[in-house]
Amino acid sequence: MFNIILFGPPGSGKGTQSQKLLEKYGLKHLSTGDLLRSEIAHQTPLGIEAKNFMDKGQLVPDEVVIGMISTALETNPDVAGFLFDGFPRTAAQAEALDKLLQLKKTSIAVMLALDVSEEELVKRLLIRGQSSGRSDDTNESVIRSRIEEYENKTKAVADYYNSFDKVVHIKGEGSVEEIFDALCAEIDKRKE
Repeated sequence: MFNIILFGPPGSGKGTQSQKLLEKYGLKHLSTGDLLRSEIAHQTPLGIEAKNFMDKGQLVPDEVVIGMISTALETNPDVAGFLFDGFPRTAAQAEALDKLLQLKKTSIAVMLALDVSEEELVKRLLIRGQSSGRSDDTNESVIRSRIEEYENKTKAVADYYNSFDKVVHIKGEGSVEEIFDALCAEIDKRKE
């Protein structure tokens, strides 16, 4: 099983690049954002609770996210690998994910980190908010709060995987194809 983490702040292009990587490598997409939005759309208790956090620009609590990931892994035992998009977001989640993967006799092969400037992120998210229907993409102060939250909390994830020499930084500005080519070059170096 070949597992990748695609990492970057909100608006860094994870969703766009995930789709392209899934098509090329045949991986199963695990986006906690998509899982949460599905729960919100179906107005489940988890979705309502998650929406309250997301509308304030806060991260959904670890135990909720870890439980969703565990279920996703258990319901997809025969896939070639997973592409984790937007997860893990904390060092504690990274450790929990590694333990979970170890139980499944697999691990993270590489963490690909998309680097994008804050001003470019704000611009992208405001544009996305005009068509996405996502309330957290329409308010600049909420967007900046999400970026600050990312900077304060999730950089520790890169530090965690860096200690295992699994982090590669990719410039997340430029054409979609240029960024995709850079991601593929790093994956191809590690694929068996």
